[in-house]
Amino acid sequence: MNKLPQITIFFWIMKICATTLGETAGDLLSMTLNLGYAVSCIVLISMFLITLVTQLRSKQFSPLLYWTVILSTSTAGTTMSDFMDRTLALGYAKGSLILFTLLVVILAVWRFNTGSLSVTNVKTIKEESFYWAAILISNTLGTALGDFLADSSGLGFAGGALLIAALLALVVVAKYFSGVSRVALFWIAFVLTRPFGATMGDLLTKTHDKGGFGFGTIGSSLVLVSILLMLILWTKSKHTDVARAA
Repeated sequence: MNKLPQITIFFWIMKICATTLGETAGDLLSMTLNLGYAVSCIVLISMFLITLVTQLRSKQFSPLLYWTVILSTSTAGTTMSDFMDRTLALGYAKGSLILFTLLVVILAVWRFNTGSLSVTNVKTIKEESFYWAAILISNTLGTALGDFLADSSGLGFAGGALLIAALLALVVVAKYFSGVSRVALFWIAFVLTRPFGATMGDLLTKTHDKGGFGFGTIGSSLVLVSILLMLILWTKSKHTDVARAA
């Protein structure tokens, strides 16, 4: 049984909410609660592994479980990226390059081993393991790329978000007006929505003098959790209706 959701507009809305929440929640642990990047990485990677094992052992699609794993990859990716960029002093650009290379390697190995990069027909544990590995690295890459655009490129939080939004718009145009592989477009969009969420998270949490809205990590996280939970409950209801009809 396929345990992945349908790729609709609601999927991307939930993805952006989850990745933005991952940015704010990751910062909440590492910065607001002063746990530090190393400790936060251990805590959040442990949470990711627990949710991932639960997802892999599941026999059917669960919207709540699926998006919990997505959220755990997002929060873990935030602290992993910050640990690489700041604690290890690799910098945003070098960290992004390393993560991009790792993502390409994972996708290549996935393709070589399974013959497909499909995100709508993943049924074996091997395929699903590659799927989640790619998601974790793409979310980590997104954080580094988003921070690079916001802090080092001169665009600022709003400018970085606008640039990525424009690139996402090009992906939408390519989907409807070109013959580009839908699988390729999915992964491009998946990578781009992470820095979009990262820059949106920074825009929500950072103070006004730093170009943000000043909502703080706690307030922003609570709002995003509420929105994501409502969408998960709605998705679960629709999935139940479809299952009953079938």
